[in-house]
Amino acid sequence: MKRDLVKTALVHLRRNDPVMKDVIRRVGPFALRLRRDRFQTLVRAILSQQISGYAAAAIRARLEALVAPQALSPENLAALSIEQLRAVGASPQKAKYLLSLATKVRDGELRLKVIGRLRDEAVIAQLVQVQGIGVWTAQMFLIFSLGRPDVLPCDDLGIRQAIRKLYGLAELPDKATSLRIAEAWRPYASIASWYCWRSLELPRDPVEVKGK
Repeated sequence: MKRDLVKTALVHLRRNDPVMKDVIRRVGPFALRLRRDRFQTLVRAILSQQISGYAAAAIRARLEALVAPQALSPENLAALSIEQLRAVGASPQKAKYLLSLATKVRDGELRLKVIGRLRDEAVIAQLVQVQGIGVWTAQMFLIFSLGRPDVLPCDDLGIRQAIRKLYGLAELPDKATSLRIAEAWRPYASIASWYCWRSLELPRDPVEVKGK
């Protein structure tokens, strides 16, 4: 994301939400780095579904080794079989998802090179046509690949956990509650979401620990 945009976003968040102001102070500078290879970002997202980041990274490394010395491209991935993808650790379902993605990009049905010209809603509509890509994955693509500044992934468990903790809720917020809290973040919900994720990595408040 552009430096001036981030600077403006931080001023806005600090001014409009005292809770977020404190999170920004504790977390420190905004340090999101965009993933420029859009195809590989989506491959990574599919592989990461419902497994640990470590396991997903291991499968991705084996997949990259399989196509080496070529890069992991739509053409190279589409040329693989279900059996080859299974051999590197992909589940049968994810193998089908990966081939669906690769084929659609290779054949021009999903035009990742120009998808950044579309509005957020149109990007999501394009991506969810691919097997294995839902709204959450599309939102992650908007944030981490296209750098869109105002995306709020309400269904993300980490975001819900952060909102519950930061805003003192008795239970995980539903979508309506998350949207209500995030009104103060607009139009920079992506930056606030990044701080929500990072807040989960902060050391526990000594006062909170003492109270347990």
